Amino acid sequence: MKIYIFLIVFLAFSNSVKANLSSNYTLGPGDKIEIRVFGQPDLAVEALLGNSGDINYPFLGKIKLAGLNTAEVEELIVNGLQPDYLVNPNVYTQVVEYRPFYIHGEVEHPGAYSYQPGMTVNQAVALAGGLTERASTDKIFLFKEHTKDKEEKATLNSQILAGDTVKIEQRLF
Repeated sequence: MKIYIFLIVFLAFSNSVKANLSSNYTLGPGDKIEIRVFGQPDLAVEALLGNSGDINYPFLGKIKLAGLNTAEVEELIVNGLQPDYLVNPNVYTQVVEYRPFYIHGEVEHPGAYSYQPGMTVNQAVALAGGLTERASTDKIFLFKEHTKDKEEKATLNSQILAGDTVKIEQRLF
């Protein structure tokens, strides 16, 4: 009985953490999103944000989603639909696929990989096949998506975000 209670509490907590991460996540080019309006299947849209960060939405036309989180997207669509098209629209938005992060340097398989919320450098290294024998765990640098020319010192436990670039340099010996 205690195990069942623990599992229920754990699942509820993990779902609330996942929902919180998703609502704080800022959309950008390369993200694939899904928008649904309850009871209105014609208003369901699944779209990949291009470089402009815009999508075409029924009745509203072109709307800019880059820089917004899912809650802000929902509010934008509710406000657009409410006065002229629907009385009290119930809008749901979720990120279906996150834009990739990039890792290069002393890893077995450098490249672009799918991002998951809460990801650390250590998890990114694991996706890239692990460190090479020449890799330095003291020379890890992080380039944030919006400041690609500015590197930050990082550790294996540093958090990364979608669009970030991780660079791992060689050690001396």
